[in-house]
Amino acid sequence: METWTRARTRWMLVPFIDVAVRLGLTPNSLTVLGFVLNVIAGILVGFGYVFAGGAVMTALAMPLDALDGELARKTNQMSRFGAFFDSTLDRFAEGALLMGLAAYFVQRNDIAGVVITFIALVGSLMVSYTRARAEGLGIDCKVGLFSRFGRFLLLAAGLLLVQVTPMIWALAILSNYTAIERIVYVWRVLRKEDAAK
Repeated sequence: METWTRARTRWMLVPFIDVAVRLGLTPNSLTVLGFVLNVIAGILVGFGYVFAGGAVMTALAMPLDALDGELARKTNQMSRFGAFFDSTLDRFAEGALLMGLAAYFVQRNDIAGVVITFIALVGSLMVSYTRARAEGLGIDCKVGLFSRFGRFLLLAAGLLLVQVTPMIWALAILSNYTAIERIVYVWRVLRKEDAAK
């Protein structure tokens, strides 16, 4: 889904990439800026400004997340460290948003909301970890219902519509389900490889 969306919206990024080139911005600087904006979004959500946090995340941080990779390709600045740095800050950014949601529930004395937010955080991190660990074993593991792109779309929708509780429940269930899907997928691949030996 993410690859399909990026391929069909790439043309929208061209003017912004040209501006970034003229300003002398680097892909890593865009990555950092996107991360900082996601942290700001998380802080806004934590203080109860849910729509404002969603707007910062959706209108500013998410486009920058798409721009950094495109800028790297256009300016031939692609590097292994850049890819690693981008993925790492993506995890921190997601954590910042979910910590903001946890703070939001704490302020409302909603213990269930806090617990579900941490379950969602664990699920989100495990989706990424299972893929990274599988790739360390030489297995391409992009399978599963709910990739990072889906998680951010759900976060954006929940924040902009100020539907925080149903959104965090959906995120907790779907992210952990996806992590389990990836575990099962890797188990099947390795079992098939072992059987072929």
